[in-house]
Amino acid sequence: MTGYILEMKNITKDFSGVKALNDVNLQIKKGEIHALCGENGAGKSTLMKVLSGVYPHGNYEGTINYKNQECQFKDIKDSEKKGIVIIHQELALIPYMSIAENIFLGNEIAKHGVINEDVTITEARKYMEIVGLSEPPSTLITDIGVGKQQLVEIAKAISKKVEILILDEPTAALNEDDSENLLKLLKEFQKQGMTCIIISHKLNEVMSVSDSVTILRDGKTIETLDVKEHQVTENRIIRGMVGRDLDNRYPDYEPTIGGSYFEVKDWTVYHPLHQDRKVVDRANLSIKKGEIIGIAGLMGAGRTELAQSIFGKSYGTNISGTILKEGKEIKLNNVKDAIDQGLAYVTEDRKGNGLILIDSINQNISLASLKDIAKSGVINENEEIKNSEYYKEKMKIKSQTVFQEVGSLSGGNQQKVVLAKWLLSNPDILFLDEPTRGIDVGAKYDIYLIIQEMAKTGKAVCIISSELPEILGMCDRIYTMNEGQLTGEFKKEEATQELLMEYMTKKVER
Repeated sequence: MTGYILEMKNITKDFSGVKALNDVNLQIKKGEIHALCGENGAGKSTLMKVLSGVYPHGNYEGTINYKNQECQFKDIKDSEKKGIVIIHQELALIPYMSIAENIFLGNEIAKHGVINEDVTITEARKYMEIVGLSEPPSTLITDIGVGKQQLVEIAKAISKKVEILILDEPTAALNEDDSENLLKLLKEFQKQGMTCIIISHKLNEVMSVSDSVTILRDGKTIETLDVKEHQVTENRIIRGMVGRDLDNRYPDYEPTIGGSYFEVKDWTVYHPLHQDRKVVDRANLSIKKGEIIGIAGLMGAGRTELAQSIFGKSYGTNISGTILKEGKEIKLNNVKDAIDQGLAYVTEDRKGNGLILIDSINQNISLASLKDIAKSGVINENEEIKNSEYYKEKMKIKSQTVFQEVGSLSGGNQQKVVLAKWLLSNPDILFLDEPTRGIDVGAKYDIYLIIQEMAKTGKAVCIISSELPEILGMCDRIYTMNEGQLTGEFKKEEATQELLMEYMTKKVER
């Protein structure tokens, strides 16, 4: 007996001759919560895809020993039969199917090809109760929030008799309350003997929930630390991840703020499907030249809806209000109008709305600037490549070439491509919706520097973020939002997490 429920030995995985994993070793004790940390592209998700059979045996070198037996998983169903279940960062749920149907998706309770709906609902209730979901099992996935969707994924995993639960960035899209509830649930599972492997860039969560931490860097195992025995700190993990100390998470910065540049007045937006429901209610905000403002709010507060509706009315219906740029009213009736007027919007949903995953890096970076690099409808490919090479270097995008398919990049590097796409358009006003979601601390620092560089040139920047430390660390002025209304406005020097949270939950008046 080794004392480990899982050992991955000398795992090496190549992609077109480039080693994503190079002789990686991982040892997991039964019943522990084990964190995998590393920069974007370090190999964390790739390693878990090897373990779960997404990359089948024969596609990699090395061995997987599970419960003291060598395993050669040929696909994801093969690993699930053994009790190893992975929940990917992008949730694999079907929006217009019910919670119950999603829990047993691919694992249907059926006889002679006919699903037993009564038993499905009864069994679904059992697993929903375990994870704390009180909705009717017939509720559609599209009608519940992201936090509850994450719980549906966990209920689905439990229904497969999971023994090792792998969670890839499980709290990346969650607000603080939902994140805290999810971490508490993992602790409850641990008490019942379940083993969990968690990939996360939120080091405060890693510290609060993990027993051990394995750090990867450039596809190699750097070290494994026992959190209590080694008295592990966030800075200790960062040093292992980036190979150096990162004394300050937010770059030192002295803003030079000019006069009023961009204003939104009495902005009201109704839901595109439920047209009697206001999602943004009489919002007023302004951004000065060289200023970085923040919008803080809980999930569902209306932050994204506000930004998208401003950006060429790309969300909502029956939109009213006024937008001023340099004191003059501008009309933004579509996305083209917004881009022509110097606006850019970095979406929080990089895969669904920000990128074309089957296209190359250089094609994606050019998407918002085609009018500048095309003549008579013909793209200047040399110009496109030159621009992409520049941003690949500037943004430190980890890829072989700019011709690499964006879908093959890590989530963090995909986020950098989205940001590069909008930087190339040279916007005057930049809305950044969760700009560092799923990005490691080193890459975050690089993106913060780029944001500050833009502000220094007189651009106006708005950051929407669920991470209050990020809002406090980066923004010169902060708005709070709840139930579609802006509930407060604070200068950086007067804002605290407690004050922001008070106004993010402030009761609104209709």
